[in-house]
Amino acid sequence: MEAYQKEFIEFALEREVLRFGEFTLKSGRLSPYFFNTGRFDTGECLAKLGRYYAQAIIDSGVEYDMLFGPAYKGIPLVAAIAIGINSVSGRDVPYCFNRKEAKDHGEGGMTVGAKLHGKVLIVDDVVSAGTSARESVEIIKAAGAVPSGIAISLDREERGTGETSATQEIQSSMGLAVVKIVGLNELVSFLEGDASRSESLDAIRRYKDEYGV
Repeated sequence: MEAYQKEFIEFALEREVLRFGEFTLKSGRLSPYFFNTGRFDTGECLAKLGRYYAQAIIDSGVEYDMLFGPAYKGIPLVAAIAIGINSVSGRDVPYCFNRKEAKDHGEGGMTVGAKLHGKVLIVDDVVSAGTSARESVEIIKAAGAVPSGIAISLDREERGTGETSATQEIQSSMGLAVVKIVGLNELVSFLEGDASRSESLDAIRRYKDEYGV
């Protein structure tokens, strides 16, 4: 595990973005942990989050010409990540995001920001059913651009409706590279180094054995 990944998990714990206990997911599964990026809710938090994303994107080697953030959570994320990339690497990356409803006055259109072009990296918080990713792909292709990947903060690395995870389904069905700051394996590795969280570690291992890929 890279140093920035460990720092990110510590950051998520500090902000109570990552919590341990019993949480019922949308899928109905009872999860021993929950991750809520909505708690990254200050300017300082967004600045740090953008730099963690930037490091993961740079390390992945994924090729992209611009960033796209799906409304609504992707809007602050895409701006923070563009700033983060500039801060970490000096690269000035254009970005845009979509509207939920088309604007019929002024400049109109379904997107705000830079014009979609070239290879587009989608940014989001987490991937569940992949619905947001599919909608983003449609918007990008309709503009004549090419979706090249999706960057997320956490990959739960658990099965969807079949034997593969949501991110694996995105990779295979949409041909997108998936970039993550951390995944379940990194979380387990982190907890293995913290004796005070042995109970949480045991619960996550059991959950991983039942639902992991």
